[in-house]
Amino acid sequence: MSGDPGGTLLALAEAVAPVSLESWLAHLESLHPSGQAGIELGLERVVRVKNALGQQQRCPLITVGGTNGKGSTCAYLDAIYTFGGYRVGCYTSPHLLEYNERVRIDGLPVGDVALCQAFARVEAARKAAGDVALTYFEFGTLAAFEVFSAHQVEVMILEVGLGGRLDAVNAYDPDCAVVTSIALDHTDWLGPTRASIGFEKAGIFRAGQAALCADPDPPATLIEHAQAIGVDLHLLGRDFGYFGDSLQWTFWGRGGLRRGGLANPALRGRCQLANASAALAAVELLRPRLTVSMHAVRRGLIELDLPGRFQVLPGRPTIILDVAHNPQAVAELADNLGGMGFFTRTIAVVGMLADKDIAGSLAPLAGKIDIWLLADLGVPRGASAEVLAGVVSGAGFGGTVECLPSAAQAFARAVKLAGENDRIAVFGSFYTVAAVMRNINNGR
Repeated sequence: MSGDPGGTLLALAEAVAPVSLESWLAHLESLHPSGQAGIELGLERVVRVKNALGQQQRCPLITVGGTNGKGSTCAYLDAIYTFGGYRVGCYTSPHLLEYNERVRIDGLPVGDVALCQAFARVEAARKAAGDVALTYFEFGTLAAFEVFSAHQVEVMILEVGLGGRLDAVNAYDPDCAVVTSIALDHTDWLGPTRASIGFEKAGIFRAGQAALCADPDPPATLIEHAQAIGVDLHLLGRDFGYFGDSLQWTFWGRGGLRRGGLANPALRGRCQLANASAALAAVELLRPRLTVSMHAVRRGLIELDLPGRFQVLPGRPTIILDVAHNPQAVAELADNLGGMGFFTRTIAVVGMLADKDIAGSLAPLAGKIDIWLLADLGVPRGASAEVLAGVVSGAGFGGTVECLPSAAQAFARAVKLAGENDRIAVFGSFYTVAAVMRNINNGR
């Protein structure tokens, strides 16, 4: 997958002083003017360093893009192929608690040493390529590929960071490309309509290769781009899909394919059957190269853990953690909350980034929240609690409103207010859920 026959980059990498993972991450933030939080789309920088590294793809590669559902779909694929006996490399973002979560081998985060070694190689190649100012995400993407190369993985799963066409992950050519859903998010970079966003996400498709889309109503721009470049495009509801009840479900595909008697996925939420179907469709498309048993498929669907995706914690009051942060995702959250049964009150702990559609994201919960506990995130892109409060109050979403200086303090306030028959819904950002998870891990 990666080649450096002369050993030049290896020598340069060894010359880089060994440092901690924390120090490396601080270095990554300093390389590009945008820092960790900034975004600069484009493939020129990452391709230059990729070529300097001599990276080569020597195993099947699946790229997963989409507005929502990317992480869940990657988790299903990771688990299915791991249970199928393959060595699997899976790269996702962002992380919740530790950077290592982004780079996994056989479902487990890699260690600091492996990451630092990969960072050293990327740093050496970056300098050799002309001191390229990589973004945080670009550097991490190249390093993930280096880790997978070192571990000689047999299948690679890469999650798109933003969009698709100009995302760093698109420097690699997928054998199967998956688009999970298409909704309005990151409009400053991807355009203001589903049509423009669909075109950007279709940029991960490759001529002559299989691709699939699990959005029930994909924009014409996605379909037209696939047709223009000669992609074998599989669409949810036309070429694959699912049906079932509360006990089990069936996946179906082209040619009368049926995979029945499947237990409902371990990840909660009504959207998860679409995500699981996308994963199974990809597995079927790659079956000629990556054979997996139905036993592995069944285990992969039910024996996985992906924190922060409608994660319901045991005990009372009921606590729900969900990284939903755009209108489509919060609408799914609202739907899932509505299907949980009766609770005396619902308390929302919310922190969001300022560049999100805050009003559109919170609107699905209008009239459904009794207490809004709104938090500052303490990051450059974060919206202040006061801004969130202005949206909730100004739009008449109902419920009482309080502003807190952090998500952890908002959660502590929620725990203090909640009775045992209440529930606390934590959402709005990965940052929000991560802060609350740390609070819980520390004994709240």
